[in-house]
Amino acid sequence: MYDIAVIGGGASGFAAAVSAKQTDGQLSVIILEKMFRSGKKLAATGNGKCNLSNTNITSGNYHGSIDAMEIISKTPDAMNYFRDTYGVLCVTGSEGRNGGLYPRSNSANTVLSAVRLKMQSLGIEERCDFDVTKIGRIKNGYKLYSKNGEVECRRVIIACGGYAGPAFGTDGGMLRLLRDMGLNSAKICPAVAPLRVAPESVKGLKGVRIKGEVSAFSDGKLLRKEAGEIQFNENNLSGICVFNMAYLFQQYEGRLTLRTDLFQQITESDLYEYLADNVRIDRGDYPLEEFLTGIFVKNLAIYLVKKAVGRSLDDKIKSLKNGEIRRIASLIKSLEFEVTGCSPWQNAQVTMGGITAECVNGKLETLKYKGMYLCGEILDVAGDCGGYNLQWAWSSGIWAGRNCALSLKG
Repeated sequence: MYDIAVIGGGASGFAAAVSAKQTDGQLSVIILEKMFRSGKKLAATGNGKCNLSNTNITSGNYHGSIDAMEIISKTPDAMNYFRDTYGVLCVTGSEGRNGGLYPRSNSANTVLSAVRLKMQSLGIEERCDFDVTKIGRIKNGYKLYSKNGEVECRRVIIACGGYAGPAFGTDGGMLRLLRDMGLNSAKICPAVAPLRVAPESVKGLKGVRIKGEVSAFSDGKLLRKEAGEIQFNENNLSGICVFNMAYLFQQYEGRLTLRTDLFQQITESDLYEYLADNVRIDRGDYPLEEFLTGIFVKNLAIYLVKKAVGRSLDDKIKSLKNGEIRRIASLIKSLEFEVTGCSPWQNAQVTMGGITAECVNGKLETLKYKGMYLCGEILDVAGDCGGYNLQWAWSSGIWAGRNCALSLKG
């Protein structure tokens, strides 16, 4: 019988196992991973560069019923944690976006190697290809069942993620198991992911990328606003500023609208005056399809004029009426898309929804099952894109591992 079994060989599972052993080095700790090798999702994080955390963390960066900042405030900041625990030096700056924290090596694999080295030095065991399909109660602990065997433990820490990124082993199986065991979860949907729109609303825009601002509305109420690169695809809007709106789909499904400002640097009235007083005059004898040439890429320029004017693009620019130019300026500043859904789980980075706050205490121990702790994405927490979700993984893992180890003392 092991003292502690950690289900899930990912960021939060690694942090939980290391934290438990650092709290009490005499404890026997094992990580159980369903894949043939642990750490696959961590190795792919940040396009392989591993955005470990962010130096600008607030409660507004986290969504869900769990108070993420309460846990984060009780654990070391990532810069010191990775230096002191794993010998990984981190930097912000050139690779950081709005305070993003990266390993100095700019490689996720170096982080994974350092974490493995630390676990080896602490005597933490790993067992891969061990997909836990049942958790049973036994005297003084739990029995974890898999097609490849059974493991008994005095305490269990569940750190195996949600549904996002099924290629990395996170297919939601453990969330379903916990719900069957009587734990409640919030409504599940992809987060940090593209948002689907009607294909006809973006027809002709596939591949367009533009710096702008995205605002999310529901029934006319502004929910969130963020600037960044907006990417148009054949049936969705993408880019980090859109990713950070995806969590809203959980609450506002069927009532969510994205409004894009494609020219932040100028007001709508000034834009109208420029288009009416300069462009219409200078290009009067050219066809309408050339009206926005030089301002936007060709397919976006044609899309905007065609959508606003609704007549032949062969007509002369000088034929544009003031009202038509106003509609073009209005579209540029306020182009709307009705959200029809989220992207598939394989395109999502995070799960919105998970085991809710009412099911765990302040130590991240489940109230229904004494000696069972939860951390990471299995809980009802979703962070913004930019290192926030990995910070939650580290902090919740550290906190669950420490409290789990302390519960075995005495």
